[in-house]
Amino acid sequence: MIDYSGVFDAAPFNLDKDAKHLYLTEILKSLTIHHYRNCGNYKKIIDAFGHDINGITSFYDVPFIPVRIFKEFEMRSVSEEAVFKTMTSSGTSVQEPSKIYVDRTTSLNQTKIMGKIVSSFLSATRLPMIIIDTESVLNNRYMFSARGGAILGFSLFSKERLFALDENMQLRKKELTEFINKHKNSKMLIFGFTYIIWLHFYKELLKKDIEVDLSNGILIHGGGWKRLAEQAVTKTEFKESLLSLVKIKRVYDYYGMVEQASSIYMECEYGKLHASSYSDIIIRRSKDFSVAAFGEPGIIQAVSVSPYSYPGHSVLTEDIGIIHGEDDCQCGRMGKYVEIVGRIEKAETRGCSDTYESGR
Repeated sequence: MIDYSGVFDAAPFNLDKDAKHLYLTEILKSLTIHHYRNCGNYKKIIDAFGHDINGITSFYDVPFIPVRIFKEFEMRSVSEEAVFKTMTSSGTSVQEPSKIYVDRTTSLNQTKIMGKIVSSFLSATRLPMIIIDTESVLNNRYMFSARGGAILGFSLFSKERLFALDENMQLRKKELTEFINKHKNSKMLIFGFTYIIWLHFYKELLKKDIEVDLSNGILIHGGGWKRLAEQAVTKTEFKESLLSLVKIKRVYDYYGMVEQASSIYMECEYGKLHASSYSDIIIRRSKDFSVAAFGEPGIIQAVSVSPYSYPGHSVLTEDIGIIHGEDDCQCGRMGKYVEIVGRIEKAETRGCSDTYESGR
């Protein structure tokens, strides 16, 4: 059992490069040894590549496994009885979803990380919340989709919630208007997946000429950029369109994945996605998996201190990213700040909203 006491004492964005390196190296090395001893499939992978896990001196040396492995094999580092929740990636009918086995320790880690990261962007008080999605996505409390898990995660910061869409993904106009009027004098948290917001909220308001004022709202959204790009909708257009239609000024994107739920990379007021104290991104060159330089695009390796019940602490994603800097963002937050630029060619479409039609 890893001792997590004190692990989350660090503020989410106050560790400089050297302090964070020591912090992550110690925890991720311990997690690597734990998963090696307790997950048979993980041990086979590590042994096959000849990694010396006891010789890790930097978190850059922690072996990574491809995210696709969670689709193909059971990756679990605790007993079956210890698992109380299974999270799945959103998948189409031809895709096998990832399965992430969560125990109480991992769930508590996720809650703590999520709380610290998001509360640093919001006020300390809980806010009325509009969820631009359907409540039916939460139907199975023991088998959560990534979409449902994200909704529950962000709901921690709410005191009253409204699901803006019905079970048929249709806008609940009357309920939405009443909720906004009720809370018109207070800040509101608005959460949803990017493509769902665009298609079922923005487009519907525009088509039906419905006027709503969300000038006191804070919108957090993620996923779905591939489908918006296919419609030639840029991030700038997304924000400007919402500002024009519903007067919302504060719009923040985030990057995350079910394999490291809660270890999200939030967009700051200067448009940069930030790694928190509890996670990090390494960019790998595709030709030899060597570490890419800042400003150089490559495959994203993501590390996180939260996964105890499954070996998801160091994964190689199928996303392409660029690290633009570290410890010097204009917003004042320490850590790396990154840009997500696309997907590996021929990689499966993934993301909670990209595949929502069959992933409810």
